[in-house]
Amino acid sequence: MKKTIYLLVMLFGATLVSAQGIDFSGTWKLNRSESKLGDQFSMAPNEIIVIHKINEMDIEKHSSFQGQNFTTKDNLTLDGRECVNVGFMDTEKKSTAVWSDDEKMLTITSKIPMQGETMTIVEVYKMDGKNMVIEVSASSSYGDMSEMMVYNKQ
Repeated sequence: MKKTIYLLVMLFGATLVSAQGIDFSGTWKLNRSESKLGDQFSMAPNEIIVIHKINEMDIEKHSSFQGQNFTTKDNLTLDGRECVNVGFMDTEKKSTAVWSDDEKMLTITSKIPMQGETMTIVEVYKMDGKNMVIEVSASSSYGDMSEMMVYNKQ
């Protein structure tokens, strides 16, 4: 009887996770050779740590820019509600995360105030085999940029 209950709980738990799309949990390292990064500037973090719960995701990004290392942390709900996190230079970053209809892609749209205007960043998370792929586009008066980052699970 205990084994049956345990099995039902495990199956129910697996159904809940799969009903919310792909599980991106893990520590991911940037694969530069498979990525398509900007020529002069890249937004690609060297490492991303994701803790993915049923309707919530914590994303910790480890990056470097001009010899300086920095870490950003975002806590997101996965139901389209706006979440507020710390953005560039301690600004207020407002983000929403929404699954695609087939639940194979997660789109995170963030708005960050910068010098009197708003920069919009769209990140699309998906899996390609065992690799996590993030397609990023950013738009502001400084111009538009896009990158495709491939991450290998550690």
